[in-house]
Amino acid sequence: MKKDTLLKGTLILAAAALIARALGIFQRVPLDYFMNEVGNGYFTVANGVYLLLLVVATAGIPSAVSKMVSERYALGKINEAQQVYRAALLFGAIAGVVITLGMFLLAPVIAGPILHEPDAELAIKAIAPSLLLFPVIAMMRGYFQGRHFMAAGGISQIIEQILRVLAAVVIAYAVYSANPLNDKGIAAGASLGSVLGSIGAFIAMLYYARKLKASDRAEKQKNNDASRRLRLRAIYRELFRLSVPIVMTAVTVQLLYTLDNMMVKSLTRGYFDPDVINHWWSALGMKAQSIAGIPVIIAVALSQSIIPIISSAHATGDRDRVGHQASLAVRIALYSGMPVVLILGVGAHSVNGFLFESADGSGIVAMLTLGTLFQVGMMVTNSILLGIGEPKKATMHAVSGVLIKIVLSFALAPFFGVYGIIAATTVCFIWAVTFNILSLRKRSKFKLLGNRWSGFVMTTVTVAVGIAFSEWLVLTICSGLPDKLAYFLSCCVMGGVLIVLYPLLLVYLRVITAEEIATYPRPVRKLLAPFIKLRSRRTAA
Repeated sequence: MKKDTLLKGTLILAAAALIARALGIFQRVPLDYFMNEVGNGYFTVANGVYLLLLVVATAGIPSAVSKMVSERYALGKINEAQQVYRAALLFGAIAGVVITLGMFLLAPVIAGPILHEPDAELAIKAIAPSLLLFPVIAMMRGYFQGRHFMAAGGISQIIEQILRVLAAVVIAYAVYSANPLNDKGIAAGASLGSVLGSIGAFIAMLYYARKLKASDRAEKQKNNDASRRLRLRAIYRELFRLSVPIVMTAVTVQLLYTLDNMMVKSLTRGYFDPDVINHWWSALGMKAQSIAGIPVIIAVALSQSIIPIISSAHATGDRDRVGHQASLAVRIALYSGMPVVLILGVGAHSVNGFLFESADGSGIVAMLTLGTLFQVGMMVTNSILLGIGEPKKATMHAVSGVLIKIVLSFALAPFFGVYGIIAATTVCFIWAVTFNILSLRKRSKFKLLGNRWSGFVMTTVTVAVGIAFSEWLVLTICSGLPDKLAYFLSCCVMGGVLIVLYPLLLVYLRVITAEEIATYPRPVRKLLAPFIKLRSRRTAA
């Protein structure tokens, strides 16, 4: 098995996340035909409880496992890394059994007194067995990330989603065919798909685990292993010490979005018309936060792939490599996040109008989405700080940013409504990423763009203007067509402008250097090849 580089690992995890999200959306289409609103509600309740308990069962430990394993392999302490892995698997197995039994036995209580949906009990019981394997799968993915093998986790995630979707649709259809009015049974059948998905993912991880065994034996023979025997108590103490700050920073975004939804009504009541407030509340929760979650996919993938690489370099005291890899990670986040933010933010009117019933609330979508670039930066730099052993710094910056956001929301909401609340959220992201970068500069040779900032700013402004102009032009020309078709054509043209103009300017203005391009995976180099040739001809002329 060949180890993955930072960019290759990021591409693998991002592709897996995109495929998983697309399959999740695809799953909802046939299920909507089989289930009415009541059945959908049962399925949503069961899935929500499952996701919440899965977070509780893993609690950020996979990222901690990734860090601990990568550090020990970098120092040649292979046996210690294996001890950490076995301890994590033991924790995952125990957590899986406990939380599965708890969810199954407490399903009547969760569905009834807690959620006030007693008929959702069967769906909750049906999805409970999937929690038996997922904590172990999460630990295995953390281990493989620590070994720099991102493909294992990515492929297992894709297999999991494919099996989950197919099983959910087939079982739900079978129940629907037997009795179309059996809402509880159809929802339970759809929920049962997650169990088969977990089995598929587990088998995939076992396959990759077997492939690693030969490599591990060879590596043990070549290295002078300086490992010592670790106590389980010491391993778990380190795991939980690292995982708590990870969870704290990981929940920051969801916490902010939850606060925003609560504040729209509570902080603007009495200052604005109730109908306007309700419109803001709906647009923020249903549209803006959904669209703003798209650029974050690359940040999640990058955050996972950077931890083992930074941890390995930090463990060996290689400050140059820490600075280089940290700078590369943030540049990748910047280069890849900006075009997505631009087309979804600048072109928010067309994107919003095409995806949802109407284009109402496009200003809210645009403002929240444009601010996600700083959110991406915060998430990536959080992971880098974890990699160099400074998770408390990331936590402190995130928590202080949330406190500033709350104060600013109270100050701005009475005057600017939802736009003041979104502005406060963006300030939180800017605050956190700024202090994260300052901390990195103190602890490593971190350098972002240097003298290439002017070229990147010029690229960004030019592409933003191009997207805005193309949207205005298409919507003007297509004013007589149905709205959905006009918005679709506008999105296509904006995408075409972005695909051509953005990489062209990055290469032409030398924002991306030839040295960087040479380190990119072959598909990325092929994508940039026409623009590189164009710049070379221009230079030669």
